[in-house]
Amino acid sequence: MSKKIAVAILNWNGKSWLEKFIPSVILYSENADIYVIDNLSTDDSIAFLQSSFPSVKIIKNDKNYGFAGGYNEGLKHIEAEYYCLLNSDVEVTENWIEPVLNLFEKDSSISAIQPKILSFNNKNYFEFAGAAGGLIDNLGYPYCRGRVFDDVEKDKGQYDDETEIFWASGCCFFIRSKDFWEQKGFDERFFAHQEEIDLCWRLINSGKKIFYTGKSTVYHVGGGTLNKQSAQKTYLNIRNNLSMMLKNLPFPKLIWLIFFRLCLDGIASIYFAFKNGFSHLWAVARAHFAFYGQASRTWKRRQKHQKEDFYQTKWLIFKHFLGGKQNRI
Repeated sequence: MSKKIAVAILNWNGKSWLEKFIPSVILYSENADIYVIDNLSTDDSIAFLQSSFPSVKIIKNDKNYGFAGGYNEGLKHIEAEYYCLLNSDVEVTENWIEPVLNLFEKDSSISAIQPKILSFNNKNYFEFAGAAGGLIDNLGYPYCRGRVFDDVEKDKGQYDDETEIFWASGCCFFIRSKDFWEQKGFDERFFAHQEEIDLCWRLINSGKKIFYTGKSTVYHVGGGTLNKQSAQKTYLNIRNNLSMMLKNLPFPKLIWLIFFRLCLDGIASIYFAFKNGFSHLWAVARAHFAFYGQASRTWKRRQKHQKEDFYQTKWLIFKHFLGGKQNRI
């Protein structure tokens, strides 16, 4: 009989991560079914799981669909009231699931939840990908409580609350299965990066809530597939961010914001070139070409309603880089 919650770990040639972290998932997830969704790995991940952790259920995708498509394909084969989409490079802790379930059952309008995400390599600090819950500014730049751009806060208990946020991190993403499928899952064209923000935005536009709980903690390595210096990551983040805005922003704001972001991304490409190399400048240009090339198809995916008050702060990039405001906004 299927349990109320299923933990689904997407894998692509990640035997070393599974070997290191899946024991904690098994140890502390006794009330959940545990799945590994494999994106046609060419290492011996599957053989390793079958021999070492036979209780883990394995779903084999027929190709590498990326993060977005990989989960969309794999979750079709999982029956549960709630999904937890968990990165393979995450260490979970005792009692990490119960506070999340309590929040879901307290408020039926909550669609997605993330726990406190700390750095596995520096456990006193928040981790880049999610920290204490995702927010967004009026220019469409995602940031987190506990992390603004590359500046990360030390965990001093300042985010031990439970509160509404704008987006939940894909590295440990709890969602009601009903709501996931009502939104038709992730946008597979994103492949990877910011697809969870797009999904959360669509949920908010449909009247749902996204929450954070500091009563649950996980530790994330980060950069297991693409590190922060990857030009491909720069490309995906910028292309997907623009597509996400086109899908979810109210129309009056959309035109000026896309134009303004074109100018800011041009400036950012020069900064990236000096900091990380010319490949990043070209990645920004490619991202814009790709965005405009699929804009008509993206427009067709817009929902009927978009919230006007979508952002939590204004002009984040200027406050951060020009105003000397480093962390908390």
